[in-house]
Amino acid sequence: MTRIIVLPHWELCPEGAVLEAEPGTTLCDALLDNGIDIEHACEKSCACTTCHVVLREGFQSLEPAEEEEEDLLDKAWGLEPTSRLSCQARVGDTPLVVEIPKYTINMAREGKH
Repeated sequence: MTRIIVLPHWELCPEGAVLEAEPGTTLCDALLDNGIDIEHACEKSCACTTCHVVLREGFQSLEPAEEEEEDLLDKAWGLEPTSRLSCQARVGDTPLVVEIPKYTINMAREGKH
């Protein structure tokens, strides 16, 4: 099991969290399985940016993002060099520190689809 530290998020986990995930699990599934209700409007199909996270530690241990994910990340609010879509990033053996951005862009919900 791999340790994931989730930094405090004002709404989803105000105290932060420390979780364990099986290598190969997506970050999105690890968060959801541990009661952190991260948005995933496209049902984890790599078609939106609502599950965007920023890796504060462990980014280099993840498999590189596919082109489709990179294209979507360009539209994410608060994009950083270590941003990933949590539905696409799979946990490896290296511990991770994850920050969930303060905001997310849900184009369907905001009427921009």
